[in-house]
Amino acid sequence: MMKRLSIVILLIITACSNDGTNRNPYLQEIGFRFEANLNLPSYSPLTNTGSAIYIPSDLAGTRGVFVINSGFDQFRAFEGSCPNHAPNDCSTMELDGQIATCSCDDYRYSLFTGQLLNTPEDENRYYDMLEYRTSFSGGSVIISN
Repeated sequence: MMKRLSIVILLIITACSNDGTNRNPYLQEIGFRFEANLNLPSYSPLTNTGSAIYIPSDLAGTRGVFVINSGFDQFRAFEGSCPNHAPNDCSTMELDGQIATCSCDDYRYSLFTGQLLNTPEDENRYYDMLEYRTSFSGGSVIISN
């Protein structure tokens, strides 16, 4: 019995691996919690599917947060700092409809998926946007990390 238990424990230990982690070296994951009340004019665009807003950095995230209504009371929130640059003067991205654009290198990211849309054709590693947790309750979107 002890031999079987040892084998099971060994299998569990070897099955756990951290090799698949692709930690972004440019962005720190800071802790915050922000509530966007959709009844307020600043956040009311989020009542429409496909609409996105930018929440400034003094309220949430490192360089602010982009939030999009992806439909059926589901929301996605992403860091406003370009994930392929250390935070600097040009790394705060700009909102263009459903796209976030980094002015450093004109990288374009989908706010529905957070993916880099115009990946350069080279051997370098490129990161997608850092996503934050969201929940919808009582007419408010809660964003946290």
